[in-house]
Amino acid sequence: METLAQILEHNRAALPEATALVSGAERVTWRQLHERATALAAHLRNQGLAPGERVACILPNRPSFCIVYWACALGGYALVPINPRLRRDDLRAILADSGAAALFHMEAAGDADYGAIVQALRSELPALRLRVLAADTTESAEAADWTGMTTGNGGAFTPAAATPDDVFAIVYTSGTTGLPKGAMLTHRNLVVTARKTAESLACTPQDVFLVAVPLYHIFGICPSILTAAQLGARVVLMETFKADAALELCARERVTVHHGVPTMFVLELASPKLHELDLSPLRTGYIAGAPCPVDVVRRIRTELGCNVLIAYGLTETSPTLTATSFDDDDVTRSQTVGRPLPGAEVRIRRDVDGALAGPGEVGELECRGYGIMKGYWNKPAQTEEVLDAEGWFKTGDLATIDAGGYVRIVGRKKEMIVRGGYKIYPAEVESLLYAHPLVRQAAVVGVEDRVLGERSVAAIVPAAAVADAEAASEELRAHVRARLADYKVPDRVVFLDALPMTASGKVQKHLLREHVGQVAK
Repeated sequence: METLAQILEHNRAALPEATALVSGAERVTWRQLHERATALAAHLRNQGLAPGERVACILPNRPSFCIVYWACALGGYALVPINPRLRRDDLRAILADSGAAALFHMEAAGDADYGAIVQALRSELPALRLRVLAADTTESAEAADWTGMTTGNGGAFTPAAATPDDVFAIVYTSGTTGLPKGAMLTHRNLVVTARKTAESLACTPQDVFLVAVPLYHIFGICPSILTAAQLGARVVLMETFKADAALELCARERVTVHHGVPTMFVLELASPKLHELDLSPLRTGYIAGAPCPVDVVRRIRTELGCNVLIAYGLTETSPTLTATSFDDDDVTRSQTVGRPLPGAEVRIRRDVDGALAGPGEVGELECRGYGIMKGYWNKPAQTEEVLDAEGWFKTGDLATIDAGGYVRIVGRKKEMIVRGGYKIYPAEVESLLYAHPLVRQAAVVGVEDRVLGERSVAAIVPAAAVADAEAASEELRAHVRARLADYKVPDRVVFLDALPMTASGKVQKHLLREHVGQVAK
């Protein structure tokens, strides 16, 4: 099976009454999911949408997202998933850049009435021809339109003749730098990556996947939905992550695979439900998106009973590029992101002279293989900056590769701090700070300095209330000073209630830098 449509068609034929997804009290079989997606794909075709046109969706973790996802696969459309937390300017930018012909959106959320926002933007979005409230539960005239579009079997609908190299999704990067771009991911990118993910985690058709990571994010699109679909396995959707509810859902649905960012697992380990529920079916999952301290890895395995692996990738790599293995110890899982999965290649290129680096040398991580995007949508110049003629992609991450092939991420290239001519890699300092009991979350950024060029600031979310900030600050600086060179010791430590995060669990360092820069002044 080389395209997503082939996977859905196979599951409908081979597993018609098996449960494909669970959402609250709703259970949807592969036959029902195929029928609803086919009906929607037929409707889009009847509305004049041609294969290759873009279909955007602003939807949370609900069955409606999955229906749009599979309708795009059947109709040959390019899915454009959009973060529901975005607002007017961001929505306009993505809808205009993608040239989306159709948009499916949720009801109002918080202060955002998506229907009203998009209606006000219609004059600026000439390509947008269809807007639909994709409401699973709301009873309204607009919701009735959605119900009608997804009812029936699509008549004599024939899936589009998609090829493995056709674009299935244009996924806009989470924008930790504030400048999101649309990565074009093909059927081949995603199908092969999903297969490699399943092999890495030793998944089987009997596995049950908890999907608490956002479906609009690449973590939801491929390692969650598609990996499960390739196996004919079941996914359990969770719209909003809450630790107690997640553990209850794992127990009730006998979840075996649980992906997430470190924060999710830390909150679950702190939940009183942890020792009240039968979580014995929980088997494994990927942790990605941020460093995970060794004691957290150990506790996830021993207390939660989940033999997690650490994975690394980007939206542009579909995403899984490297991962640890079940044979790796906790320290290796914590301090590295494993080795390349079969079929992927990685190398390090030094900044100083552009030569390939040797074992242990720091440089930019470059990669090549099955998951590398086709390019950035509508941005050929930016594509050429990161993707060469031989297929090597520049990740923008600074890393090392040791003699055993294990990759260690030391920070983003753009986040490297140069203090008085000395280079500081934030991830190296952050990993030490995470090991201190005072620290729940840590991020290190550089702020301008007239003398040194930059000074480093460590932003800390404390594990408990800090009575004496000055003493706590010096304790953390001493902790780093005892283990690293003196120039790597944070010049300043600030304590915050929370770090600015993307919905996928990454620290938005451009926002943090602005904030701590003001505090430092």
